[in-house]
Amino acid sequence: MTAAKLLRPTLAAMLLASVTACGASSAPDVPESAATGSGSAETRRSANPEPVTATMPDVIGGNAGRAHEQMGSGLDLAFEDASGQGRPVDDPAEWRVCSSRPGPNQQITDHPVVLGVVRIAESCEDTVPE
Repeated sequence: MTAAKLLRPTLAAMLLASVTACGASSAPDVPESAATGSGSAETRRSANPEPVTATMPDVIGGNAGRAHEQMGSGLDLAFEDASGQGRPVDDPAEWRVCSSRPGPNQQITDHPVVLGVVRIAESCEDTVPE
């Protein structure tokens, strides 16, 4: 048996767990009348589906590298030097999160998510206001 055949159930379980963890329902919006009486194998979806959104975790004060890991590599994430010096953030593990757009516990509806960061040795109190 090949390694790919052995890994398929594990990958399927991981994918299912990640979809479930997002909090979005995988069940389509089906009107009650369609679900109980049409007899059709075709699934009816809502005419105006809602976009899938997630909630921004509170990562302020934490390590930017760990915040990136926590939010996952699938998220469009940008780091900005909050000191106003415009420094590139090459290694997020060397930076501290001072702010986020959207803010903590708000819905992520726009991309990229932006984390305002400063070097670990610096204070967030010295940041340039947005």
